[in-house]
Amino acid sequence: MEGYATVQETAEKWGLTTRRVQKMCEDGILPGVTKFGTCWAIPVDVERPVDGRITTGQYRNWRKKKEE
Repeated sequence: MEGYATVQETAEKWGLTTRRVQKMCEDGILPGVTKFGTCWAIPVDVERPVDGRITTGQYRNWRKKKEE
């Protein structure tokens, strides 16, 4: 389909795994995505959303810190 990309193409473009892009589609993070059978169609002009995951290590071993 013209104007749409696959999950694999989008994952390579953004440097993510295919599963991460699939999860973004399932959660509705990417606007304009549609599902055709078992495949997602992602608009080509969609920008990569900001990654909200914490990567600072702030919560590493947080259970152990509470006990001390």
